[in-house]
Order: sequence, then C-alpha cells, then structure tokens
Amino acid sequence: MFGNPKEMMRQAQLMQKKMAETQEKLKEMEVEASSGGGMVKVKCSGGQEIVSVEIEQSVFESGDVEMLQDLVLTAANDALKKSKDLMEEEMGKLTGGMKIPGLF
Repeated sequence: MFGNPKEMMRQAQLMQKKMAETQEKLKEMEVEASSGGGMVKVKCSGGQEIVSVEIEQSVFESGDVEMLQDLVLTAANDALKKSKDLMEEEMGKLTGGMKIPGLF
C-alpha cells in the first residue's frame, strides 16, 4: 500500500532539494506593480521581499502626503500579491498543482 519506505524517503529528499532550488530561483525573480498611473512603482522578489520603490518627482511636488502613502501602499500590496502568485505558480510546478499545507 505505501510502497518501499526507502524509495519514499528518496523521493521526499529529492522533492525537498527541488523545493530549495526553486526557492533560491524565486529570490532572483522579480515582479513589478504600480499605482497612480505609474507614478509609484514597487518591485518585489519571488521570495516576497520588496527590492525597490520608485516615485516620480511630480508626486512629491503635489505635497499631498496622504496620496503618496496610499500610492506606495497600493503598489507594495499589489507587488507582494504578484510575488505570492509567482511563488505558488513555481511551487505548483513541483507539486503538480496540488496545494500542500504549510508549503506555501
């Protein structure tokens, strides 16, 4: 029913190695999100770390701090969502699309 325990262990170790490789690969991948018609851009790694924020000078010139905060927040949240989607897509390739609790 469960097959050869040694083979199962080997398969689990192989999967663990592939997952670690995929996680390293994700750290090098980037996604970008913007808000305010591109006035604020946020890049995020596939490892879900924000790597850069770009803000057009015109946003500062407006003097509207609340608008700037909203634009940065919106772009950052969108970038993190895209990063999570990328991570799920890449990990899904390893699991055949099956969601494994605690994996991602």
